[in-house]
Amino acid sequence: MGTREIHFSDLSNKPILDDDEIIRLVVFEHPDLDGGPVQLEATAPEVTAIDNAALTVVICEMSMPGDETPKRIVMEREAFDKLATDQPMAEVLKNATPMVPARRTAKAETNGSGRIDYATLEHAGTPHKGRTTEPEARLVRENLETINARLTAAGQRTIDPADPKMRERYGFTEQPDGSTDTSN
Repeated sequence: MGTREIHFSDLSNKPILDDDEIIRLVVFEHPDLDGGPVQLEATAPEVTAIDNAALTVVICEMSMPGDETPKRIVMEREAFDKLATDQPMAEVLKNATPMVPARRTAKAETNGSGRIDYATLEHAGTPHKGRTTEPEARLVRENLETINARLTAAGQRTIDPADPKMRERYGFTEQPDGSTDTSN
């Protein structure tokens, strides 16, 4: 006698009888989401609306005089593009000044040896040529969403646990179902 595992849709609580029908949906941000990303299982018909409702968005930060921290804004591309009235937004962006992260003092950036300490939340995951230490890899695994937000804001590449090179560099483990465990 064998056993059979039956999956249920997280969206409808209906059984998913064929493993090939399981759609995995990772939610990174939602007003009701506490903590980091979560994974949901559903069927293709249940998530078709996602493709139909998907927006092309612009993510930017706005700093107003007197504000201590910039305000992060996500808006539809069409609305953002309308802000450019003299020339197309593509031209405005092409001619814009590239963002370079502000440099901090050597004392704030380093571990006392004159080198950047990548085993801190401030620098973990930042592209560098040296080897990734276990403390840095652990920080990345435990704070992936925060670190990717910092990297995005700095105009740097983000960390994708599904990328084999990044999985190896930061110690993400691939699960038997092909998903990547970011919690180890």
